[in-house]
Amino acid sequence: MQESIEQYMHTVGQQARQASRVLSSASTQIKNHALSAIYTALENNEAEILAANKNDMAKAHNNNLDSALLDRLELTPTRFKGMLHGLKDVIALTDPIGEITDLAYRPSGIQLGKMRVPLGVVGMIYESRPNVTLEAASLALKSGNAIILRGGSEALESNQAIAAAIQHGLKASGLPESCVQVIKTKDREAVGQLITMSEYVDVIVPRGGKGLIERITNDARIPVIKHLDGNCHVYVEAQADLQKALPIALNAKTHRYGVCNAMETLLVDEKVADEFLPRIAELYAEKQVELRGCTNVRRILGDQVQPASEEDWYEEYLGPILAIKIVSGMDEAIDHINQYGSHHTDAIITENFSLARQFLARVDSSSVMINASTRFADGFEYGLGAEIGISTDKIHARGPVGLEGLTSQKWVVFGDGQIRQ
Repeated sequence: MQESIEQYMHTVGQQARQASRVLSSASTQIKNHALSAIYTALENNEAEILAANKNDMAKAHNNNLDSALLDRLELTPTRFKGMLHGLKDVIALTDPIGEITDLAYRPSGIQLGKMRVPLGVVGMIYESRPNVTLEAASLALKSGNAIILRGGSEALESNQAIAAAIQHGLKASGLPESCVQVIKTKDREAVGQLITMSEYVDVIVPRGGKGLIERITNDARIPVIKHLDGNCHVYVEAQADLQKALPIALNAKTHRYGVCNAMETLLVDEKVADEFLPRIAELYAEKQVELRGCTNVRRILGDQVQPASEEDWYEEYLGPILAIKIVSGMDEAIDHINQYGSHHTDAIITENFSLARQFLARVDSSSVMINASTRFADGFEYGLGAEIGISTDKIHARGPVGLEGLTSQKWVVFGDGQIRQ
């Protein structure tokens, strides 16, 4: 069986590499035509896709998947419409491929610049979230990349139904169907093959739980774009407008629990803690959020909050649990974020612009916000149309990864007969 999986993946890789060469020179018009054809195919097959998702959800309930995974897996009519909306946004985006920047003449007379080009073949491994199948495929196509998608076994029927619509759209547009390939086997060996096929795959994007991403990062022989945790913070600074802070702190935690940009730790300046904490605790109680706090938080909130352990400051709960700490000022807040955070998304609530600018400069995260919910750290909200993932790496792509994150640049030289002296 291992040999057949190896051969299957080898074939997938070969087809992806060949398709990438076609895509790399495809015009914007051709790529948009393909994406529009995919949109139509998805619209025409909505009932079949939602039915496939219901089958996956039924199996997931029988297998006792946790609530965060179930939330990610479910594809409601509203979420399906959101997928289509995201696809339309990608179609409307400016195509980055072929853009030449930084043109300058050298003393020799040559003109030098940088041209934006596709990465080539993207391999993506992800859990739950069937919407990711479309988001990743659309971004890859628009940026001229072929993509190999390996979704989780819990979303197999959903992903295959979406893949069928994508294949139909590609065929209708005249592009190779192998531009987007969704792995059909549940065998985990397929993942092992995908992350080591350096002759076919140029970058790996894992999107899922910490265990999955750690495995991919440790075992891959191909560059990886990833983030491990989403331990996000909101800091209510001493000069915060509490009428802004309350809805932001509530939304950042409770808008959706099982997402990587949800707040997991709330930091509150000691100067406003006595006024702010009882008010926000009342709002969390209405949402049945379990609170875990430091000694000073417990002094104010009493039995409403459980004692926080050292591990709580590191935790990505992905559920209705929140850690709260009172800090003496911005220095302590920033030190806490940089020590315990995951470099994903962190926010400050303050009316002091000078302090806000310091926070932007000193917090080492891929997204840093002033007076806004961490839930905005998302490709759709950032105007990227969609995202293939969020990166907390510091090289190449950082934060939500859209079209530009799936490209690179190469030097281009324009001459008129010059030779080097």
